[in-house]
Amino acid sequence: MKVLKNIFARIWAVWGLLTFLTSFLVIFLPSMVSYLLPEPGGQDYFIRLSRYWMNVWLFLIGCPVKVTGREHFQPGRTYVVVFNHNTMLDVPLSCPYVPGPNKTIAKASFVKVPIFGWFYRKGSVLVDRSDEKSRTKSFEEMKQVLAGGMHMCIYPEGTRNRTGEPLKPFYDGAFKLALTTHHEIIPAVIIGTRKAMPVNKVFYLLPIRLKMHFLPPVSTAGRDVKELKELVFETMKTFYVTNSRKD
Repeated sequence: MKVLKNIFARIWAVWGLLTFLTSFLVIFLPSMVSYLLPEPGGQDYFIRLSRYWMNVWLFLIGCPVKVTGREHFQPGRTYVVVFNHNTMLDVPLSCPYVPGPNKTIAKASFVKVPIFGWFYRKGSVLVDRSDEKSRTKSFEEMKQVLAGGMHMCIYPEGTRNRTGEPLKPFYDGAFKLALTTHHEIIPAVIIGTRKAMPVNKVFYLLPIRLKMHFLPPVSTAGRDVKELKELVFETMKTFYVTNSRKD
């Protein structure tokens, strides 16, 4: 059975890649219209279109997502949204389901991918983590995103979690941003992607129902970076452990 499961998962990964590329080509030109629209309206249009795309693609690969906690986003307010990060499947999944216009911090190197790079740039604040000037510039750009009426999405683990733990230790960046700009943090926990696309397997995909939970906002008032980071980490870890057991 294990052999058959592995064969199926790799065939399904081919289907996943083909449907991803095909559906992307369909929405690519409409998505470029967002460059012509003033912000934050252009980004709102971009996110809505991306959400439609993801709804279709996730249905096609048998990984529909159930989203809870949208009510924690108060109208007229912007937040620093922090996600856990288990696999590459988290990347196209996360930002489209955040209510309202938003951007995510992302690797600058992906902009070089033909055609996709234009789409990728629109949804991201780009950073080269090996370049101190790039990190400083990206921090200022993230502040501008929040000031411009958009949420800022960050993976505080930095990279995919390849450990056996629910979460990797968090970096400080997201929490420094929240404290500097006086924006609340909304923790977001994604469950199911670790089973659908295990990080230790190459070209592997299973049809698994996914869940995304937005948790209540965490205030920065009266806290420093260390306290804020530890509080959000423990909140997300507890929720992930408790709820992933139910799957």
